Amino acid sequence: MSFPAFVRDNIRWLAGGFLLTFFSSFGQTFFISLSAGSIRSEFGLSHGEFGTLYMLATLASALVLTQFGRIVDVMSVSRVTLLIVPLLACFALSMAYADTLAVLVLAIFGLRLFGQGMMTHNAITAMGRWYVAQRGRAVSVATIGHQAGEAVLPIVYVSIVAGMGWRNTWLLSAAVLIAVALPVIYLLMRVERQPRSSDGPEPMRVLRHWTRAEVVRDPVFWLILLGMLAPGFIGTTIFFHQVYLVELRGWSIEAFAGSFALLAVMTVCFALIGGLLIDRFSAVRLMSSFLVPLAASCFLLATVEATWGMFAFMLLLGVSYGLSSTLFGALWPEIYGTRHLGAIRAVVIALMVFSTAMGPGVTGFLIDFGVGYPLQILTMGVYCLVICVAMIFISRLLAAREIAMAHAGRPQ
Repeated sequence: MSFPAFVRDNIRWLAGGFLLTFFSSFGQTFFISLSAGSIRSEFGLSHGEFGTLYMLATLASALVLTQFGRIVDVMSVSRVTLLIVPLLACFALSMAYADTLAVLVLAIFGLRLFGQGMMTHNAITAMGRWYVAQRGRAVSVATIGHQAGEAVLPIVYVSIVAGMGWRNTWLLSAAVLIAVALPVIYLLMRVERQPRSSDGPEPMRVLRHWTRAEVVRDPVFWLILLGMLAPGFIGTTIFFHQVYLVELRGWSIEAFAGSFALLAVMTVCFALIGGLLIDRFSAVRLMSSFLVPLAASCFLLATVEATWGMFAFMLLLGVSYGLSSTLFGALWPEIYGTRHLGAIRAVVIALMVFSTAMGPGVTGFLIDFGVGYPLQILTMGVYCLVICVAMIFISRLLAAREIAMAHAGRPQ
């Protein structure tokens, strides 16, 4: 089935997944950090202090997600949506009215748990479970909601905040979630997708459906995460300190916000390309190369002070973001099956949230202690190259394990 035909035949479910990830933006670091300057000013916080509060709130959300995320295995996508969208709106309201550090931390906790965490978890788990032969394509379409949010919302925020203020902008965000996101996503996802004969044959036989307990005892799982968590960690760290980076480089904040559109375009293109590659070659075979553009983007950002470096960074970051976003959704059911996918992905998403929490806090303190920000970004690039080499051996190990399991006649 061609890609346009696939989208046309599955438009309601793909649109629902897209909107879930799009509206997860209100809990993503790139959106929250747009208020960072105002928050630090009002509450009298340094880069390191705000980074630490953000880290603690995010870590708490990651711990809760490991247990709360299991609900996607026992509740329908539409019912989960009815629960998490209003809760996300409530915490957006909390951000708008935060007048103490305790309320601020609680608001960030909720935004991270129900925005970045559960909205994304609900969407990608549904795509992984509803699709098999076309899983890569389904995940790629759903994940571009993230990029659409990154392209549209920074510019919208910068435009609105000048007239309304940052608190009223969060108030408006809550209203949009209740008035637009909730009814539209529910109507799209209230009908569960059923397998069809036109889906085509499953590209690989699932030899075993792992339980979550088995997965967390698998050393390969933790080795894979060393690479899979890198894009989120690096992107979150850089975007959290985007105001500081712009000041350091002498760039325009408006130009930097506008460059997110380039990031989004590249991410969308390579998310779709990644989906096609995964459906043709498998997610495991794509693991060893998706971090190469990310390494190059870090090297550019660390060494180039000219304005063009900003756009080159966004271009290369978009390539890795696109490939990794699709890979992140398709890899786990390919390796560990779909029967316990929600519980497994809850751990993965929680660890992703944990990694994105560590970046702002650690780098914020390093900035406060005089460690050069460009040097930190350069180190991130070196890490990516090292992990690329490691992923070559991990993918070979997985292939060998699959062959061994097939020979052993492991049941489905």
